[in-house]
Amino acid sequence: MDRRKFLATGALSTAGVVFFPGDLLAKEAKLNAPSKFPDPIPFKKVGEWKEFELYLDIKIHEPAPGFQYHTLAFNDMIPGPEIRVQYGDKVRVKFKNKTGLNHTIHWHGIHVPWRMDGVPFVTQLPVMPDNEFVYEFEAKPVGTHFYHCHWGTLMHMQAGMYGSLIIEDPNDPIKKQFNYEREYTLVYSSHDVNFIRTEMNRMLTRMKERSYLMKEGRFEHERWSVFDNRKQLEESMKNGYEPPYALSRRSPANLPESNWFTVNGKSYPDTPYLFIKSREKIRVRLINAGSVDHHLHLHGHDFWMVADDGIPLPQPWQRNTVPLTPGKTYDIIIEGNNRGIWTFHDHDTRKVTNNGLYPGGNLLALVYEDLPPEELIISKHSGNDMFKGMDNMEGHEGMDMKDKSMDMKKMMFGEDKLPKIALDE
Repeated sequence: MDRRKFLATGALSTAGVVFFPGDLLAKEAKLNAPSKFPDPIPFKKVGEWKEFELYLDIKIHEPAPGFQYHTLAFNDMIPGPEIRVQYGDKVRVKFKNKTGLNHTIHWHGIHVPWRMDGVPFVTQLPVMPDNEFVYEFEAKPVGTHFYHCHWGTLMHMQAGMYGSLIIEDPNDPIKKQFNYEREYTLVYSSHDVNFIRTEMNRMLTRMKERSYLMKEGRFEHERWSVFDNRKQLEESMKNGYEPPYALSRRSPANLPESNWFTVNGKSYPDTPYLFIKSREKIRVRLINAGSVDHHLHLHGHDFWMVADDGIPLPQPWQRNTVPLTPGKTYDIIIEGNNRGIWTFHDHDTRKVTNNGLYPGGNLLALVYEDLPPEELIISKHSGNDMFKGMDNMEGHEGMDMKDKSMDMKKMMFGEDKLPKIALDE
């Protein structure tokens, strides 16, 4: 999209100039909306178990148009597919590692048996390349949770190894109190793509070396940096072994500094829209699968805080900004009581950038589907030269608002390049 078209299809925000694409209410945008949210994974019923299959592979990911990088993905998608079950279900997840790296799955917030917790060298051995591991647990407690890799966590999580896990309560008190009609899952993350590239290449190189040494029976404690006890570590250090946290073993020693921020794996302008109608209530599940704080602010509304880490709040309370810290989940209810197109964004505006450029990142919109066409015309009083000439449209006798909107689009784009905008029946 060129700059003229990008500006012309925009809308203004009181927090600065924020431009949303002009097809927010087009049929195509509504039809594509489900693809912007985590895809529920199907299951097979095997006896008393609900059986899911997850695999992991390296994937080329595009968070925003024109920018791609290699990353890790469950079932070829970021975030991974959503696992949605009922409280008390017997859950079996068959995990296949298709990469040249080690991995595990940790079930964040789930009360699994300790051998199923996915912490390498504590609860299980890591899942080696081209190997499988089967996780089994009972679905509890209820609420919004997520899963992620717990091996090489600093790189693997920001590289895309996370997904939502929803445990539903058949007697959900939130549903009874608010009677919401739709719900959305938003998984937030942050990424240092340069760090991901560098570390992934290093890890793949190290794993080839380790796999060869294991095959030859020459793999020792020092190669894994795993020891039975402190005494064994100290003995190795006396013989010249250096722990991996020593600076001389790591170059560069810098921690990642995020330069991309995503919602459901995408950065603005590819972030999802939250569709709503007047007087409708929607439930939004917020998950921070990244490593930085997000201060999420909704324009034009207060929302109800209804669950904290999946636990329903006995007394919901209202606010318009919520701090979503790493590993945290919140559920909110938004009531459709102020018709319009509203920004829902991180109030730390460093995180509404793409590679340092604004707008980008986790900028998205709450969109009322029943917004009438006349409200989509940007006022001539904006003071922007782009809108000169719109005052003439208002004097056209017999022209309804749909005609005026079309006349405005012709003026801005030309007869042969009309955008798909907002006026579908």
